[in-house]
Amino acid sequence: MATTLEKPAVMEGISIHPPKRLLFGPGPSQVHPRVYQALAQPIVGHLDAYFFEVSANIQRMLRTVFGTKNELTFVISATGSGGMETAISNFVQEGTKVVSFANGFFCDRMSEMARRQGAELVRFEKPWGEVFGDEEAAEFIHREKPKVVMYVQAETSAGAFQRGEAICKAAHEVGALVIADCVTSLGAMPVEVDKTGIDIAYSCTQKGLSCPPGLSPITVSPRAAEWLKARETPNRSWYFDLKLIADYLTVSHRYHHTASATMFYGLHEGLTLIEEEGLQHRWERHHQAHLEFVKQVEALGLEMLVPPAHRIWNLNTPKVPQGVDDAKVRATLLKEHGIEIAGGFGQLAGKIFRVGVMGPLATMQHVNDFVEAFGAALRGVGYKR
Repeated sequence: MATTLEKPAVMEGISIHPPKRLLFGPGPSQVHPRVYQALAQPIVGHLDAYFFEVSANIQRMLRTVFGTKNELTFVISATGSGGMETAISNFVQEGTKVVSFANGFFCDRMSEMARRQGAELVRFEKPWGEVFGDEEAAEFIHREKPKVVMYVQAETSAGAFQRGEAICKAAHEVGALVIADCVTSLGAMPVEVDKTGIDIAYSCTQKGLSCPPGLSPITVSPRAAEWLKARETPNRSWYFDLKLIADYLTVSHRYHHTASATMFYGLHEGLTLIEEEGLQHRWERHHQAHLEFVKQVEALGLEMLVPPAHRIWNLNTPKVPQGVDDAKVRATLLKEHGIEIAGGFGQLAGKIFRVGVMGPLATMQHVNDFVEAFGAALRGVGYKR
């Protein structure tokens, strides 16, 4: 007997009413209206042919944004921390010697995940906000001769961008794989996985890609894929087992987990927006917005934490002026202007503001509006240049 779908009851209105915010924090970033529209489309099942069509398009566009030809490029159904756990749990085993370049909070998180896999961990540490020079990084790797090297390309806790060419070159010379955290850089700055020599890179959707949180793009080089294929012990994590996920998304399409078609729609639209704008143009827009932000903030009398050559374009870290309570400044921005920014934590607690200028907000007009409100909030707590 045929059945028909009943019409849903007319909705008088939804039950939640979130406040409108301008998301100038380190993430989540402002979501483009077209991404919201994509999220509202009817869902299909996680084994539907249309879902795999969307997934294949995402894989293609991600290769461009990552700067790679890697066949194994797709998304993990998890936040950026899930991507981190995926990368580490698949390529670090009990007794694996791992070198970690540690200069911020997320390097520490990587280290902790490696420890939990039973790694023999060796850390090269620097104060948060500093980066590693080519010679010292290469020397450290050649001395330690690890099997895996980990670093954060764009350290969200400090605003520092770590170039990776020397790290990857030295790692490959000793036969090591390189895992790079590209959570903050992807979509707003050049990641250039192949050119840099990164073997495993992961990111998230809620920063440079300007989508809601919930998915983690990942890419795996052919040499890392061969290593994974030869791995004899199973991954301790079933959910983050790359072999199983790759089979589901790219080969057999056999059920692994219930992936969210809705989140895939949103990412598809976010990546389409990047494709339409042009990746180089998008990078340049973020770079110019960053330069304008720095110019205007310095005109207010503030100093940046990170030297110009090592700054993340879409995540700025001006120092908190002496005598200023950063929490009061942030509270004023939120209450009076609906603007969200973040403060420092860990080694940088109370010492920096963390201001994201990315996605739809990476424009000269938005920078002007932000700095005007920021300056007023600073003066409101007694700041005098």
